[in-house]
Amino acid sequence: MRNMLRGSADKVKAVLIGCFSVFDKLYNALVCKYRKVSRGANVRIRGKLCVCGRGSITIGDGVAINTCRRANPIGGDTRTILNTVQHGTIRIGARSGLSNCTIVSRESVTIGEDVRIGGSCRIYDTDFHAVSFEDRIINGDHNVVSKPVVIKDGAFIGAFSIILKGVTVGKHSVVGAGSVVTKNSPDGEVWGGNPAKFIKKLEE
Repeated sequence: MRNMLRGSADKVKAVLIGCFSVFDKLYNALVCKYRKVSRGANVRIRGKLCVCGRGSITIGDGVAINTCRRANPIGGDTRTILNTVQHGTIRIGARSGLSNCTIVSRESVTIGEDVRIGGSCRIYDTDFHAVSFEDRIINGDHNVVSKPVVIKDGAFIGAFSIILKGVTVGKHSVVGAGSVVTKNSPDGEVWGGNPAKFIKKLEE
């Protein structure tokens, strides 16, 4: 009897997950169309994507995006957010994977091919606010600094890391979980910490 009840519960759960998936696909299609997001072939989005701003967003072929707890229950945010401020641009290369992360671009964020971005990561190409008190409070955020961010092909960004303005993460490089990256990391290296520093070279 207990096994029968468990089997029935599993079937109901499977049906509910299927219904959620259909709703999510419709929701994402409408959001991407409304926000004019360019999507390549075979893009997989699990959950409801959050898209903000009127800038340019391009998602390459075969990209996988987790944007809910059930897609990747490692903790942290429940959605992936792609936010273009003013004329910012976000480009995500083919076969890359993102998981419940936030990308904000006021200038440009470029993610290469085969990149992995872990849960709850943040990528910001702008300071959002002016550094000096006068520019920030009196002049209404005058002189806000923004610089392009580039994450090269094959890089891996560990969960809960933050990539800040002007940073380039090298090809096949790894950023350790929980790092705050303020400087460029060359190709094929492991960086980690706050602020992130060189740890070791990778053997390709």
